[in-house]
Amino acid sequence: MTLEALPGDLYHMQELLDEREKEILGRVRGFLEARVAPIADDCWGRAEFPFDLIPRYGELGIAGLAYDECPGERPSSLLTGFLAMDMARVDPSMATFFGVHAGLAMGSIGRCGSPEQRERWLPAMGRMEKIGAFALTEPEGGSDVALGLRTTARRDGGHWVLNGAKRWIGNGTFADHTVVWARDEADDRVKGFVVGKGTPGFTATRIENKIALRTVQNADIVLEDCRVPEADRLAGANGFRDTAAILRRTRSGVAWQAAGVMLAAYEIARDYAVEREQFGRPIAKFQLVQDLLVKMLGNATASLGMVVRLAQLQDEGLYRDEHSALAKAYCTTRMREVVGWARELMAGNGIVLDYGIGRFVADAEALYSYEGTREINTLIVGRAATGMGAFV
Repeated sequence: MTLEALPGDLYHMQELLDEREKEILGRVRGFLEARVAPIADDCWGRAEFPFDLIPRYGELGIAGLAYDECPGERPSSLLTGFLAMDMARVDPSMATFFGVHAGLAMGSIGRCGSPEQRERWLPAMGRMEKIGAFALTEPEGGSDVALGLRTTARRDGGHWVLNGAKRWIGNGTFADHTVVWARDEADDRVKGFVVGKGTPGFTATRIENKIALRTVQNADIVLEDCRVPEADRLAGANGFRDTAAILRRTRSGVAWQAAGVMLAAYEIARDYAVEREQFGRPIAKFQLVQDLLVKMLGNATASLGMVVRLAQLQDEGLYRDEHSALAKAYCTTRMREVVGWARELMAGNGIVLDYGIGRFVADAEALYSYEGTREINTLIVGRAATGMGAFV
């Protein structure tokens, strides 16, 4: 099929998709532009989530594409990446909602769950009849989570008793299944548990006053003697290495999201420059304005080339930690530059929602930080490059 090229896709990267993949991407792109784009600013401004759109996302049939328990032909990593990019290009908040559900929560169950657990949870999650969350980060810990995880799990007969706290948990206020990572008191190993909504001892409170990804419902979670059946402990999660394998995959998704934000910022700034007049002519006719636009386009093009190759490495089985770490660090850093240049080009109009760019400027800060800071990802790449770790 003919899929119209995005203005910022200068090298026509989407043409690398096959015809079936283009059809899926085109269908999703049409949905995003028709149903998500018109309400994105309003939802962001009110910090409210559009729950009525969840069934519509389910009808797209994309949440379960990566899992054998869900119907459909398995997608390439390239298609998965373009879907993440397109979602972020329209609304980074909704891209984050989807990424938490389909990437982190379903990814944890898909990789670490037993066959029975995958069959029990994934089909309904693939239809988005049940929504997932992923609870790893804690109030007093972020980058040190591998060694500093404080939430505990204690075996008590046929149940596990969880105690601790989690923070910044996307979808946490309304998720049906929350994957909670806790350290086993008996062997000091990190294990995963699927906690159902309404489980006694599990309390989720919405985090207020955010300046980024305001539509995402992030939660503070408190676990107080929360009892989880042994049947709901992820059978294949037996150490932080298993957790890290999930993060490695979703970290690359954030790099794709950053590319999407850059494409959005470029489109908004370019359209504004063509229409906005100063000194009797469109500002697009000024050399310094064109310089900003070309720098934005260069960053977006370089980042898109990086994530496309990253997806190819994933599908070729050549994918390592440093690949996703470099992409996440590089693309989100370039993204910060791009949204800053777009706001600069639009001057005062760039700080209000009315002109489109303000939401992306703010949301870029969250993408820059989550799924591993630039500093931590830099150290992952540095260790691979030198053979020596420089972590504390």
